[in-house]
Amino acid sequence: MLKYVLKRILSALVTIFFIITITFFLMKAIPGNPFAAEKMPNPEIEAAMMAKYGLDKPVWQQFIMYVGNVFQGDLGVSTQYKRPVVDIIAESFPYSFELGIRALIFAAVMGVLLGIVAAVKRGTAWDTGSMLIAMVGVSVPSFIVGALLQYFFSVKLFQWTGMRLFPVTGWTTEMSKLLPAFALSFGTLASISRLMRSSTLDVLSSDYVKTAKAKGLSQAKIIWRHVVRNAIMPIVTVLGPQAAAILTGAFVVEKIFGIPGMGRFFVNSINSRDYTLIAGTTLFYGAFLVLANLVVDLLYGVIDPRIRLSGRKE
Repeated sequence: MLKYVLKRILSALVTIFFIITITFFLMKAIPGNPFAAEKMPNPEIEAAMMAKYGLDKPVWQQFIMYVGNVFQGDLGVSTQYKRPVVDIIAESFPYSFELGIRALIFAAVMGVLLGIVAAVKRGTAWDTGSMLIAMVGVSVPSFIVGALLQYFFSVKLFQWTGMRLFPVTGWTTEMSKLLPAFALSFGTLASISRLMRSSTLDVLSSDYVKTAKAKGLSQAKIIWRHVVRNAIMPIVTVLGPQAAAILTGAFVVEKIFGIPGMGRFFVNSINSRDYTLIAGTTLFYGAFLVLANLVVDLLYGVIDPRIRLSGRKE
């Protein structure tokens, strides 16, 4: 078990280092600099600012300095906001985290219910409708879903009823949090519903379910006591990676709905070539995703010893 844990931790650390490296050099490949001539008409001021942030040094020296600072917990100072990147992340991430948790809960609950209904009502309009929703969710990006929700539930609904039930933007009231959470959850909801439908169909054809039917148990008792308990296991398996993905995939949704989360800072940092903020937010999200997958891997090893055994054979 110890060897399995150490192997997964080492793999996570190597992955994080590659994230740091790739992000840094891709960031440097962006044309221009944060103090380009259109922002700093005076070349001397531009040169002074470049020297202040260490951007006048060779790229390899900048990389070594950056890696050393990262391992000390220093992600640098934003050239746009003139604040430490760590402070920006600490201030904005709670909004992104709340949005992600709301989206994850909605996706898990509705995805499981849609999958069960589609499997139980296989071949009916319920099945067709559920899978149509799943197909749309997989195909349509979250920012398109968000824009459509804003148009119909914020703009058109206000025109029809005269009541502003759902604000177009903002993150202040419970009603203002519904649309962005649904927009972010739609793709994950679709994936979970398809997986739940397939898993439920497999369980429905098992021998113990046939035995329960032969004993005269009602369909509701069979579904909730026997089918759901076993069919939901694949969903639990994918919730770890799905949770990490949904918690780190809200950039554009936050921008569309004006949520003061990390997505706004990330998008603005790219537009302004804020190197330190680009690298800091990318590294944070990447490390968060890697650590979430690490936790899932370790839990797999605890739940299923066969995974640890296969790891020793590799």
